[in-house]
Amino acid sequence: MTSISDQAGNKTKPWLSPDDKPIVIAGGFVLVILAVGTAYTLITQGTAPLLSPTYLLQQLQIGAFLGIVAAGMMLVILLGHIDLSVPWTIAAAAMMATAVGGPMAIPVGLAIGLAVGFVNGVGVAYLRIPSMIFTLGVNAVMRGLMVAHTGGFAPQTAATDLMEFLAGGRILGIPVAILVWASVSIGAIVLLTRTTIGKAIYAIGNREAAAYLAGIRTRWVIIAAFCLCGLCAGLAGTLLAGYSTKAYQGMGDAYLLPAIAAVVIGGTNILGGRGRYVGTLVGVILIVLLNSVLSIMQMPEAGRQVIYGTVIIAMLLVYGRGHRVVN
Repeated sequence: MTSISDQAGNKTKPWLSPDDKPIVIAGGFVLVILAVGTAYTLITQGTAPLLSPTYLLQQLQIGAFLGIVAAGMMLVILLGHIDLSVPWTIAAAAMMATAVGGPMAIPVGLAIGLAVGFVNGVGVAYLRIPSMIFTLGVNAVMRGLMVAHTGGFAPQTAATDLMEFLAGGRILGIPVAILVWASVSIGAIVLLTRTTIGKAIYAIGNREAAAYLAGIRTRWVIIAAFCLCGLCAGLAGTLLAGYSTKAYQGMGDAYLLPAIAAVVIGGTNILGGRGRYVGTLVGVILIVLLNSVLSIMQMPEAGRQVIYGTVIIAMLLVYGRGHRVVN
């Protein structure tokens, strides 16, 4: 890493910190994706829609749902855990919100996500079951419950007007979904940088035993992080139902791998303890633009999944093998 030296020949701090480097790299890839996509559309269509404000706002609106999911996922990954129950938490929140309808639709959707997160947190914190196994089991349970609820058929319900407005409405030309994502992002930044629980999350991710000996109530912090992750998934599911005007089975399946990819690409250590939320934001934008360009190039879904998986593995090799730094 490039560094500068003072007049005495002593080395000073490097240009980029370990946390800034992945953010800059991911930002560079965003520019590369925009350049490649623009060149492709200019050659094949004679236009450059990727650079238009309308198109970029549309992509950010679509990315808002992924961004909300990734915000919650990052909290869990910072602990050194993972939440694989996100797909059917999203679907269950959407399906129950549309089933209830009326003014209670959104609260019910959020409550579903919060309840799933609480169960995950208790299983990991108190039962000490590996998060990957426990949350995968919870995901299967949620899937079974929703199939039983609908009888295996598509839900015959519709989103409320408020859900549709939050997901697809606009204020002064800006999609409301982006504003909701911005609110979640501000909350996540404040939580991680200005609160005791945020510092505790980093401490547990670095070394849970040391955090416990330091007086941190590690179990409650783990439960809180999983609850927030479930809450974000519930919010995303509710908004997705509003965007689609209805809920459907498996609507959350497309968000698990990209959410993990966005967090890892942004530089969050998959082993926990290190990462900045700004990196997750950049990771989400990268994933959304990559998906958009692949769609323009008519890349089949199988190819997209291969690319997502390859990106995660590559970033794990780059970032996941580094030493964790105690904050």
